[in-house]
Amino acid sequence: MRNKNSAPTMKDVALEAGVALGTVSKVINGLPVGEPYRIRVEEAIKKLNYHVNSYAQGLKASKTYTVALLIPNTYHPYFAMLSYQINIALLKRKYRMLLCSTEYNPRLEQEYITMAQQNKVDGIIGLTYNPDLIVDDNVPFVSIDRSMGPKIPCIASDNFAGGQMAAEKLADLGCKNVAFLRIGSSLNNEPNKRKAGFENGCLSRKLPYSLKILDDGEPLDEFECFLREHMHNGKLDFDGIFCVTDRTVYDVRKILNKMGINVPEDVQMIGFDGIQTFGVGDYVCSTIVQPVREIAEMCVELLLQENMTTKPPLVCLPVSYMYGGTTKEFDK
Repeated sequence: MRNKNSAPTMKDVALEAGVALGTVSKVINGLPVGEPYRIRVEEAIKKLNYHVNSYAQGLKASKTYTVALLIPNTYHPYFAMLSYQINIALLKRKYRMLLCSTEYNPRLEQEYITMAQQNKVDGIIGLTYNPDLIVDDNVPFVSIDRSMGPKIPCIASDNFAGGQMAAEKLADLGCKNVAFLRIGSSLNNEPNKRKAGFENGCLSRKLPYSLKILDDGEPLDEFECFLREHMHNGKLDFDGIFCVTDRTVYDVRKILNKMGINVPEDVQMIGFDGIQTFGVGDYVCSTIVQPVREIAEMCVELLLQENMTTKPPLVCLPVSYMYGGTTKEFDK
């Protein structure tokens, strides 16, 4: 007799339904059985409130159907979008996501990697900032935005093309003197190519440009000092600004407003990421849009491929430009 204080097992379901244990297993795993048997098993499952222990089931099959995602945080809208889309891509394949928020902490990133490996995850997707990250060779790993060697695929937007697109768009909109503003990690990663793309676009259009680059943690006041140095007779020298992220556009626009400079009337601005209000509304600024859903799908697709040796070391996905109110496209 079953102990009523313990969770029901498959054996309890078989006894309740009056069928063999193998029949219960077939019903649970969606394999064909006679209709009367299926009905009896499903009724027994409902009556006993039986739940499949998918984790234990996965361990027996050397799979847990769990993937760890390392992300700096879910506070930033871009990281939130990416986490959401990766979770959707995993759910479609009946996998669960273990979310690890690292807060840009290299030590915490390594601790999460170790924890994920101890929990027997089937793979790890990481947007990381630790250049010395150690990942077990037996655990599939896909990196976002940072190449970690030929054996670990890196998925990224075409950052070079995005930077070039921003420069060419500002030129098309009539800008005659532009600036590139960046704040970000000093590590070698794919987003750093936005600068090279922007410079290439400016050179191809013979568009004069200036650069102001800050590392993570440096005060935004440095941007204000830079902009004030380029003010003459109450006017800003620049009529166009490309910021390396939409968040930077938001911060710099507030500085410009304080200085009495209007956007887009006095200076046009383009960001990078494709952040939308409430995630699905208007773009918060004119922006180079990262294909977040496609990035997520590619990460999951490559991670779950059986043959790691055939995976490309770098996949760059195309970006696009979208109007968001900070450029002079009033007909939009």
